[in-house]
Amino acid sequence: MRDPRYDILFQPMAIGPLTAKNRFYQVPHCNGGGYRDPSAAAAMRGIKAEGGWGVIFTEQTEMHHTSEITPFIELRLWEDKDIPMLRKMAQAMKTHGALAGIQLAYSGINGPNFYTKEVPMAPTALPIRTFTNDPVQARGMDKTDIRNLRRWFVNAAKRCREAEFDLICLYGAHGFGIFQHFLSRATNQRSDEYGGSLENRSRFAREVIADMRDAVGDTMALTLRVSLDEQIGNLGFSNAELREFVDMNADLPDCWDLAQGSWDECSGPSRFKQEAAQETLVQGIRALSSKPVVGVGRFTSPDVMARMVRQGTLDFIGCARPSIADPFIPQKIDEGRIEDIRECIGCNMCITGDMTMSISRCTQNPTFMEEWRKGWHPEKIATKGESDSVLVIGSGPAGLEAARALALRGYDVAVAEAREGFGGRVARERLLPGLSAWGRVIDYRLYQIGQRANVEMYQGSELSVEQVLEFGFQNICVATGSTWRADGVARQHVVPMPQTGSLPVYTPDDLMAGRLPKGRVVVFDDDHYYMGGVLAELCAQAGCEVTIVTPAAFVSDWTRNTLEQGAIHRRLAEVGVKIVLNTGVAALLPDGVETNCAYTDARGHMGCDAVVIVGSRLSNDTLYHDLAARRADWADAGIRSVQLIGDAAAPAPIAWATYAGHRYARELDTGVWGDAWGDSPSFRREITELAVD
Repeated sequence: MRDPRYDILFQPMAIGPLTAKNRFYQVPHCNGGGYRDPSAAAAMRGIKAEGGWGVIFTEQTEMHHTSEITPFIELRLWEDKDIPMLRKMAQAMKTHGALAGIQLAYSGINGPNFYTKEVPMAPTALPIRTFTNDPVQARGMDKTDIRNLRRWFVNAAKRCREAEFDLICLYGAHGFGIFQHFLSRATNQRSDEYGGSLENRSRFAREVIADMRDAVGDTMALTLRVSLDEQIGNLGFSNAELREFVDMNADLPDCWDLAQGSWDECSGPSRFKQEAAQETLVQGIRALSSKPVVGVGRFTSPDVMARMVRQGTLDFIGCARPSIADPFIPQKIDEGRIEDIRECIGCNMCITGDMTMSISRCTQNPTFMEEWRKGWHPEKIATKGESDSVLVIGSGPAGLEAARALALRGYDVAVAEAREGFGGRVARERLLPGLSAWGRVIDYRLYQIGQRANVEMYQGSELSVEQVLEFGFQNICVATGSTWRADGVARQHVVPMPQTGSLPVYTPDDLMAGRLPKGRVVVFDDDHYYMGGVLAELCAQAGCEVTIVTPAAFVSDWTRNTLEQGAIHRRLAEVGVKIVLNTGVAALLPDGVETNCAYTDARGHMGCDAVVIVGSRLSNDTLYHDLAARRADWADAGIRSVQLIGDAAAPAPIAWATYAGHRYARELDTGVWGDAWGDSPSFRREITELAVD
């Protein structure tokens, strides 16, 4: 059933002494679970094995207690007692013939050691480089330190072998790994045999890999993840220098794992990075070595994947985010089911799990990290319960995901949408600058629903309580979304903002409906995610003179968790938007806004012709509450349950909505939503065992 064009993706490929069954290579990626939720992480990787991946890696694994990145939660391999946790993961990864890999990381200048209280060490004594600018400096390593570190890598390799891993990835990219720190002149300013020339800066990598080969022999393969280009100026490890490094050390690792120099550049969201964005940086490197090459680029298209291999650019298709959005990409390509792939939309919501030290989410795949906790499988779902029919009111991401999953369970489903056109907020947001890929959220679900005979879709169908009661559906799922407020209520203002005069006020809903302001525009962003920055860009493109004002210290502050905050700031500056930080809007005046300092409350005036308020949203929950008030009539109407989900229950990012829709569908007729709901967690969690005194 497989399209012959993709046969090349299923050819086996040697990695040192091992052979991968195909070219699908899940590169290391974090998940917010790490050492705190090892069973959840193991089950998530096991699902990818079932989905057909040839190589599957863990996330970053701290290999020694002298370099850890608390508060971030990754895996740990500090001592033998960590082995059982990792063995469970390796065994899950190998269940369907995949090779199991572990990424060993010594964070060096990125490891503040807040938990262990050890003094950080790096090639050169410099301040620790972290997301939060921690006021800690690293001590420069002496020769004894380097010998110790080499020994620690050997110890870690032996533990990896005991934990039943097949491959070890040595982390030297994204600025996070000690190998990049030695290779880059920005972090290696040594004057001994480990510094200066590229040959000297390569010495540490050569020594460690030689040590590890002696320790594990031909039982394991060793890969080196190295930066494609740090892009930090003359002192950075450049793409040209990388090519010289590979040429100089052609057969050093069993596989070259190539990734962009910084994480935000490597994993940039779709708003700023297209598929295969790193292709030009990778082209030609394969010819410098006899060893295979893996590269990344948020690959979602089988045609692009096959081209990369066919042209000799890559031997393996490296995927992190796409493997999260759909762990079954390889199987679906193999079975000729390309249209069933849940394509990654590049929103980077998965990364926020790591950045916020919480369990990761995926906008496209609501089962991500719930495989063990809730027993959710991305491709399998239980058959329906006692009831037969569901009316889903609203066709946004929550409603469509609920309808899709309910249909798979076997319910008869009707979807009623008040607007002309399906998709809710996503149908409107996908038209904003840079967000077109987000439309995949509704495209995928509408296609899947269209394949089911047990779903009826009705647009232009705003329903009243009486109509709902008359229809005869047993279960009512209210997913009616939310509306942006125009009164400024959000974080700065908990009651409506003072206003004198008639200054035109716009909301995101106005702009998405095509009602754009003119002239001088102030965008007041008290939401702090992507919407304020996107609308400022939209207004600038329309010819407005735009100033974005926010009480936060960063524009689109929360997007630091999606690795796009810097790119957003640069984009706004490029299109001429003036950025005013640490400043609120205290009141709306006839000729502009009254501003106030976020710290001192010092007042100012900013003249404008219109203001766009990006604050909070109001749930469209009137229909739900009206139905609840008619509870006495439910039995006569044949109604067994009425549930409010998604933005209609509590506005949040799109990933929260798809999760809510999926959860509703999974848990309908299971008793979870009964009177005793909330007495205990509805998911499994792992509890740390008390140490023996």
